[in-house]
Amino acid sequence: MPHSATAPSLALVLDANQRSALAATRSLGSRGVALWTSDATDTALAGRSRFSRRYLRSPSPEHAPEPFMDWLVELVAREGITFLLPVTEISSQLILRHRQRLPGHCALPFAELDQVMALADKGSLVQQAMAAGVRCPATRQFVSGKELDPASIDVYPVVLKPRLSRVFLGDRWLNTSVALAGSRGELQQLLAEREEFRDHPFLLQEFIPGHGAGIFALYDRGRPVAFFAHRRLREKPPGGGVSVLSESVDPDPAALTAATRLLDHAGWHGVAMVEFRVSPDGTPWLMEVNTRFWGSLQLAIDAGVDFPWLLYQLSLGRSDAPAAEYRRGRRLRWWLGDADRLYLVLRDGSRSLGDRLGQLLRFALPDPGRTRHEIWRWRDPGPAWYELREWLQALRG
Repeated sequence: MPHSATAPSLALVLDANQRSALAATRSLGSRGVALWTSDATDTALAGRSRFSRRYLRSPSPEHAPEPFMDWLVELVAREGITFLLPVTEISSQLILRHRQRLPGHCALPFAELDQVMALADKGSLVQQAMAAGVRCPATRQFVSGKELDPASIDVYPVVLKPRLSRVFLGDRWLNTSVALAGSRGELQQLLAEREEFRDHPFLLQEFIPGHGAGIFALYDRGRPVAFFAHRRLREKPPGGGVSVLSESVDPDPAALTAATRLLDHAGWHGVAMVEFRVSPDGTPWLMEVNTRFWGSLQLAIDAGVDFPWLLYQLSLGRSDAPAAEYRRGRRLRWWLGDADRLYLVLRDGSRSLGDRLGQLLRFALPDPGRTRHEIWRWRDPGPAWYELREWLQALRG
């Protein structure tokens, strides 16, 4: 619910060790929004930003969910916080489960819990996609691994997907991940050894060859406000992982159409990242939807789509914000992540000497004309020094 535009505004950005939290802190703080940051550690990345007026250590939403909610509800009521922005799946879903406990003056810029779970739960997402006319890989669903007989699978590889990326077990969260089984033996091993497949609901899907494509979106109660797309140029680890160098690009037209159909059908509100696998014939196949901010959020802001500010405006009831255009070809580099990737490349004996030297040269000679550093900013250097110190301490063990 939008809060009063005349009320004193104090925002709280949670999960301050996330890069997306830093991007949101800089976005809102640079526009004059008074904000605090918080995480479950003594210090945090976004907490070192000059735009964070105060940093608070909270109980862990992952390991102590009930104390976290008690702490948050009391803080919001005592300090009059009017805008609450969690950026991880765990904290956002936990707060949504207890949304009724928050004071009415506090805006939480998410859809209702049932709408969020209809897209975050990959089982119900398949049903939503079918109803919206969006293609999904052939899918079978299982309550647990005991239901699946590996002898019934004839074609490999197959993809195993937990229905939920994070499973709430009442007193803790189970972190899960997607797995690829290339043979019956690998499938049997996954079903026996991985808790998320052995004991919890999951999907078995056909493997779609091709490349990934993501559509980043902001919706205002069923109305699209802004879209964005980027291309991953380098990832950590090199075979696929988090983006360390990315570039703003035109959205894949078919993927944009499919994402719009899905989010329109869901009557979506807030931000979402809709991920596809685009097959060699150009067909986008829906993989998953992340119902929160994404890691390379700063690239969208640099390119011209300031998602945190637009979301904040919507929380104020200002729904007349125009859809934002953005600049293509802008690049964002997470330098320390890129350094980690380079280390993995250089120690990979399967790569040729020429390949490794080429990777070293590309790392050392970035394109300064269109590439910005994600963490290091001249006007806000504190987070970069904090990250560098943490990185060096981790190297020392």
